[in-house]
Amino acid sequence: MTTSSMFAEPLWTTPELALATAGRVVGRADEPATGVSIDSRTVARGDVFFAIKGDVHDGHKFVADALARGAALAVIDEAHAAELKDAGALLVVKDVLAALVATGVAARARSKARIVAVTGSVGKTSTKEALRLVLAEDGPTHASAASHNNHWGVPLTLARLPRSAAYGVFEIGMNHADEIRPLVKMVRPHVAAITNVEPVHLAAFPNVEAIADAKAEVFEGFANGGHAVINRDNPHYERLKAAATEAGAAVWSFGEHVSSDARLDRLAMKEQGSCVAATVLGEGVTFKIGAPGRHVVQNALAVLLSAKLAGADLALAALALARFAPPAGRGKRLALSAPGGVLTVIDESYNANPASMRAALALLGQSPVQPGGRRIAVLGDMLELGPESEALHAKVAEAAANAKIDLVFTAGPLMKALNDALPPARRGGWAATAAELEPKLFERLRGKDVVMIKGSNGSRMGPLVTALRDRFAPADETFAAGSL
Repeated sequence: MTTSSMFAEPLWTTPELALATAGRVVGRADEPATGVSIDSRTVARGDVFFAIKGDVHDGHKFVADALARGAALAVIDEAHAAELKDAGALLVVKDVLAALVATGVAARARSKARIVAVTGSVGKTSTKEALRLVLAEDGPTHASAASHNNHWGVPLTLARLPRSAAYGVFEIGMNHADEIRPLVKMVRPHVAAITNVEPVHLAAFPNVEAIADAKAEVFEGFANGGHAVINRDNPHYERLKAAATEAGAAVWSFGEHVSSDARLDRLAMKEQGSCVAATVLGEGVTFKIGAPGRHVVQNALAVLLSAKLAGADLALAALALARFAPPAGRGKRLALSAPGGVLTVIDESYNANPASMRAALALLGQSPVQPGGRRIAVLGDMLELGPESEALHAKVAEAAANAKIDLVFTAGPLMKALNDALPPARRGGWAATAAELEPKLFERLRGKDVVMIKGSNGSRMGPLVTALRDRFAPADETFAAGSL
């Protein structure tokens, strides 16, 4: 995603793409490309469409549709060249995904932008979005859309990087070792930040230390040194620091630790955000952030430190954080009219792991409730946690108790372990799936409750949020918006 409409120049000419991909042009292809797409359903006029072969669909089946929607050019492979020769403007290459990668590498090579890469077990997308917001105050900024952080999302984001961008922000994800390394070598960041290291994707790793090592691959992409930004409060800080130092990076830290380069000094947490006093590279800064939670404040420190190291104005960056709002599924609040009062829904349905689950429950515990209201957690399975999965789910009971959650509803076979670990008075109900849990939840909800819904993508908790929105009308938005 590119910030506003600040980039007006064409993104690619056909000769540039042919040179970058070693492809050959078929048909009349003289219209400059203004965008890059790999999904024919969202192709806009002027896009170049890369016919990627995905896990489910082969993009070559949708070339005609993409061109009909106004694509300036379609990139296809030699195997489909004969059957598509009359479809329209084509760039024929040996392998389409490799061509997308080559296009991304070419975009990075021509760019003069200051580049920031973000990875971490929790908070990557929110941190990336906050960086996009604050850097845009300083100059034209390009950032990845949604969570485009994998083997096709990163080169796609690179391929969309305008040549006039002043800043670029790239989210880089992984669920196994050696996944970040090739991606960050495409991105070649000036600043690389790791939000944290937590026990996620344990099915693919022997221990959390191995996860830290995989995250530290992000430091291997610096072209000539660079700035490594690391969470000073994380228990794996020293391990990450050693990896960054070995990669030749300057190491900077953020957190509450007294020696942090971006240090939290004072904090006042509110329902819809926080007021923060911090010291960033020796400079005092006071700011508001428009999303609640201590974990959000922690990542805001990483944002300000990374922005400053990238060359942005710290004061402008700090002011911009007041406009930050949580992305969909990552803490967005809804106010709904229910019998007996306003029902507040905290949508955390995008994903879940033990660290983000603890943070979400803590946030729910800090949320004020009206007299007669209850704090209710609706939790789905946390996936990819390996052999310790049941124990990690059961341990969530401690976080629910610490946050003084009144009722916990659970969905999924793994969450049965949490349900069994809860005291009877705190059990809202368990079901094998989120869909089966829905009637049990609706039966017990009432106005004035505050409900937080969270689970891994595969647990399908998002439809519960949709079902609540369908069942209850929106309430006065000022109730959910709150104020700092």
